[in-house]
Amino acid sequence: MQEKIIKDLEQALEGQLDYKEIEELLEKPKYEHLGDVSFPCFSLAKKFRKSPQLIAEEVAGNLQQTLYKDVQVVGGYINIFYAQENAINRILNRILSEQESYGSKQANGKKVVIDFSSPNIAKSFSMGHLRSTVIGNALANIAEKNGFQSVRINHLGDWGTQFGKLIVAYKLWGNKEAIASSPIEELLKIYVKFHDEAEQNPELNELARQAFKALEDQDEEATQLWKWFREVSLAEFSKVYEQLGISFDSYHGEAFYNDKMDSVIKELNEKELLVESQGAFVVEVDSMPPCLITKTDGATLYATRDLAAAMYRWQEYQPARSFYVVGNEQSLHFNQLFAVIKKMGYNWAERLMHVPFGMILKDGKKMSTRKGKVVLLADVLAETIEMAKKNIELKNPSLQDKEKVAEQVGVGAVIFNDLKNHRMNDIEFSIELMLNFEGETAPYIQYTYARISSLLYKAQFIPEKIKFASLGDTAWQGILQLEDFPETINAAYEQADPSLIAKYALKLARIYNKYYGQTKVLTDDEGIQQRLAFSYCVATVLEESLRILGIKAPKNM
Repeated sequence: MQEKIIKDLEQALEGQLDYKEIEELLEKPKYEHLGDVSFPCFSLAKKFRKSPQLIAEEVAGNLQQTLYKDVQVVGGYINIFYAQENAINRILNRILSEQESYGSKQANGKKVVIDFSSPNIAKSFSMGHLRSTVIGNALANIAEKNGFQSVRINHLGDWGTQFGKLIVAYKLWGNKEAIASSPIEELLKIYVKFHDEAEQNPELNELARQAFKALEDQDEEATQLWKWFREVSLAEFSKVYEQLGISFDSYHGEAFYNDKMDSVIKELNEKELLVESQGAFVVEVDSMPPCLITKTDGATLYATRDLAAAMYRWQEYQPARSFYVVGNEQSLHFNQLFAVIKKMGYNWAERLMHVPFGMILKDGKKMSTRKGKVVLLADVLAETIEMAKKNIELKNPSLQDKEKVAEQVGVGAVIFNDLKNHRMNDIEFSIELMLNFEGETAPYIQYTYARISSLLYKAQFIPEKIKFASLGDTAWQGILQLEDFPETINAAYEQADPSLIAKYALKLARIYNKYYGQTKVLTDDEGIQQRLAFSYCVATVLEESLRILGIKAPKNM
């Protein structure tokens, strides 16, 4: 319907505004009595040299009203009321026809690069990694829904002085069999032991520097150990990614760019951007501290590596956009990075976007534990799955595939608890609240979907285009919400904000549950097919919303 309104307004405005300009001006009125869609004319006053009220009256007078119940002009707004029966048929039959493709844009051949998750090798995959991982995955799905090809990159923390420490620690206290059996736990244990021992014996730090230098110089023993640490760590990470249903196109971490930094430094030098500062070299950027490129000893830094990564990704993918899903504490780093790339003369710096996010809190405080201990994401997932299993045993003990459903509910609860919040907000961690079937949770949406699936199964409903009449006020609100799905998908991409889809799905589920409470869907009368078709459309969009967020939708709960 919105597409039809935009085209009608384009015609009524006699081509003085294009489709995109009209689309950006359209609003959803706050109150129902102000219409289904509103077109404000205030920003047109200067262009048309008329009052907003007069512009609104003239445009409304030119508007073809055959598809609208009413068109009203109120103080510079054109308020449009849909002819409900026509709108219902347009919206629901489109969903019945397109099904899970509803809201998708055609493939445009362009790529979007998403840099996310990025845990450090030989360290635990903790709750601290959750946000980057699930936000990045959702953004990749959102980009694909908008017609792009997503390139998912896990920029592993697989280089740096910590590997010198780990190599020394392994040689002193490591046990190959123990590490093979429990890689992350054992590697973390000897890494923590190194720090404890180094406080008493500073010579260990010098040994670690030598070990990392050997690694940089491609010493065979050091390189073999580093490769082994990386392989066993990735194998452990993969278990968590598999449980979350997340995969990557590239695991190129920091080490991958070791041989690509010299050319970046050379280019900065040739473009006379490198400035010496107390023996180090920096690039000066406006309104920010200078960006440090090399230390006094010539060693490179994160910025050097990220410059090399940005150059490589541009050459490899030429993306329409590149998202860096990294915590908000790194905002300065990325502002400097993008500024340096722009200063180098690359216009594609405008396509780079840092996607920052807040912290996970426990009882209002940053989630952390004493030295050497972390809150493991795998443990949290195990706990939510176990609690979901107990809920199923209590409420539906005869359910088939209980283990599978419990995992879908438990994992979904953790993901949704993150994504329902705007990414910049801090999140309060509570497993009990995550699994609440009545609150703003994944189980609430999953249960709504399962309820509809049960209705459709009982009625043996087969989706096909039908002729709709009015379905009542609550269903009408649901239909208007269904119409908003494509625009929500677009806005989530433009704003890099998965919470728009999570909030959308919650609202749609609430509207349907209100409808279900007021309506006997399976009553065998002439309206049953219409009620089932509306229910099917809601289920289709709920399932697709959850899929985009990275959450499964079980048909039975």
